[in-house]
Formats: sequence, structure tokens, C-alpha cells
Amino acid sequence: MVSLLITELSSNLFPRVNDLLVISSPAWGVLLLWVIFFDIWKAYIRADFLSKQEYRLLEIELPKDQFKSPLAMELVFNTLNQTGGDGNLIDKYLKGKTRPWFSLELVSMEGNIHFFIWTRKNFVDLIESQIYSQYPQSRVKEVDDYTNFLKYSKESYSLWGCEFKLTKPDPYPIKTYVDYGLDRDPKEEEKIDPITPTIEFLGSVGSKEYIWIQILIRANKKEKIKIGKWFEKTDWRGESEELINKLMQRDPKTKASISEKHPNLTKEETDVISAIQNAIAKPGFDCGIRGIYLAETDKFKSINITGLTGTFKQYGSGNLNGIAPTGGLTIFDYPWQDYKEIRQNKVRKQLFDAYRRRSYFHPPYKKKAFVLSSEELATIFHFPGQVVQTPTFRRIESNRSEPPMNLPI
Repeated sequence: MVSLLITELSSNLFPRVNDLLVISSPAWGVLLLWVIFFDIWKAYIRADFLSKQEYRLLEIELPKDQFKSPLAMELVFNTLNQTGGDGNLIDKYLKGKTRPWFSLELVSMEGNIHFFIWTRKNFVDLIESQIYSQYPQSRVKEVDDYTNFLKYSKESYSLWGCEFKLTKPDPYPIKTYVDYGLDRDPKEEEKIDPITPTIEFLGSVGSKEYIWIQILIRANKKEKIKIGKWFEKTDWRGESEELINKLMQRDPKTKASISEKHPNLTKEETDVISAIQNAIAKPGFDCGIRGIYLAETDKFKSINITGLTGTFKQYGSGNLNGIAPTGGLTIFDYPWQDYKEIRQNKVRKQLFDAYRRRSYFHPPYKKKAFVLSSEELATIFHFPGQVVQTPTFRRIESNRSEPPMNLPI
């Protein structure tokens, strides 16, 4: 019976399918070529647009009497949630425009700690005005890109680096400064600031050692195809609402319970739902984090790899989310995985180049981003107060003049 069926298919169906494909080849062939051409065109015009942009690196120097909570930085980030730039089809597909992204950078140069923000030139005044509005005694200055002062080569330097990811899906938030009580403005000696271990680690490295950490951000938009839908798109907020509906066992439209009995939520589930609802009330950012430890070969200390991979451990929570290392050189565990470190040397060059270019959301080093709210973002990148006593964390005197009056607000 089976042999007869195979014979019938071979003699009748397959030839007909083949004929149909041949006859229709002009149609699907043109469609295939169009898809290929369109992808190439998008990559070309986007690369052309980005190559014409001017970028600037701003360094923020902090005063000795900085006592503000991370909420101040959260307000700064709210202004960086720029969803425009690629709003219409002409801008996106004919001019190659993209919405802006920014790089928040925590850097240690031989133990000296620096805060940087990398941006397109046209956002410099906006960033300066927002920082001065929250930190009027700080100093914002335009500086040369520190990544250009060091030329990486495997003969002179040893390099280890990785990227970071969330340990759970995007809707689950990480532990924020609110969880540490910093929103209540406690006395300086009573503060528990989660960024302190990071600053201490950055200040611990010695001569000819460098640690670079960049947090790349852009506004989150409805770009993901919704699961089970062909054309409907969703964003981080929509995914969070779906998770809440699932946990509460309720209808997504009516919000009424779909269970015969009202779901008996545990305290942990209630806390999770509350945390998610708090997060989606804030602006969301697509994020990518990359870290590099670089040192002259004879100065390289393997223990600093552990320090780098654990940079964001304090933001993890068992029932919520966390930040963990991924990619980069974490994929190599055993010597036999890479003969003479050929692949590792290639990854090292790519990590260095990707960091220098601040490339994450677009080629040549496009990666999968995750989403953080402005509150979460301000938790992992903010200006600490006197609770941080790292000797190499230089601060400026507070008796500086007021910021320029002509800065935009």
C-alpha cells in the first residue's frame, strides 16, 4: 500500500509541483531578488546615514557634596527616551535614519574612575542642560575619545571581555535603588548604594590596567512581532501586560478572572506583579552592556575577570531578574576548544572594535537587546554620593559658577 502511494506521488504529484514552480519562477524569483535587494539597500543607506553623523564624548566630573539619590539620574534618562528619528517610511527606508542611541560608560584608567556619556553631536546641549539641572555643582566637558589612545594588539596587551544579558524575560525587573531604600533619601552614612561595589572594583586596578564598561541605550518601541500574529507588533510594555494577565489568570481584554475561582496569589507572585507594574509605568529602553578588561601582558590579573563578570550581581533578585555575563570570551571554557587561541584572538579584536564603535543596535556588531526601565537604568548608572570613598574616584570642588544661561531646557 505504501509503495503504491509513493509511486503515485512520484508519477503524478511531484512532476506537477515541479511544473508549477517552473511556470511561476518569474514571480517568486522577482520576489526573492526584491527581498535580497531590499535588505542590502537598508544596510547601505543606514550605514551611509550613520557615517555622516558627528559624535561627541562628554565626561561628567562630580562635586564632593553630591547627595542626590538615583532619582535625579532617572529624570535625566527620561529626556533621552527619544523615539523619533525613524518615525516615517521615507526617513527609515529612503534616508536610512535611525533613532538615536547613547552610551553610558563607567571607565577605569589605571584605577582612575571616569563617568562618560557618548552621544550624537546634536544632543550635547540637551544632555548638558539636563545634568546641570539635576547636578548644578557638577562639571560637564567634551573630551577626546579615550578608546583612541590605546591601540590593541595581542603582542602588547592581554584582553578579556564579554557582554551581559538578563537572566529572565524582559518584563521581570531587576532590583532597583528603590529596593535599596535610596528613594527615601537616608542619611549619607546609612545609605546602601548598589553601585558602590562597581566603583570599588574600578578603583582597585593598577598601572597599565584598564576596565571599560559601556551601557548602550535607545528608546524601546513596538518592533517585535507578537507571538501568534502575522502583522501585529508589540513592545516591552505589551509583553509585561501579557505576563501580568497570565500570573493573575485574567482575560486580557476584560481583565476579569478566567478561572472559576479567584486566583490565590502567593506573596511572591503579588510582589512580582507589583514590581512589573511599577516598571512599565516608567519609560523603557533597549539596552546592551559590554565590558572589557585590558592590561599590558605582564600586568594582566585573571582575578579581575571575576570582578568584571560580577559587576552587576548586586542587582539580581531570586524572584525577579538579574544581569549575567554572556558571549565574548565566556564561550571558551577549555583549552582544546580553541587551538592556539585563534578564535579567541578574533573575538578579542571584535570586542575591542565593537566597544570603540559603540555598535550594538545596528551592524557591524548588531546584538539582541534587552529592556530596562528608566528606574532600572538609573540604578546601574548614577552618580554616587559620599558613601563611595574610593581614593581614586576624584571629585571637584563645589564652588563652581552656575551653568551657562543659554543652555536649552
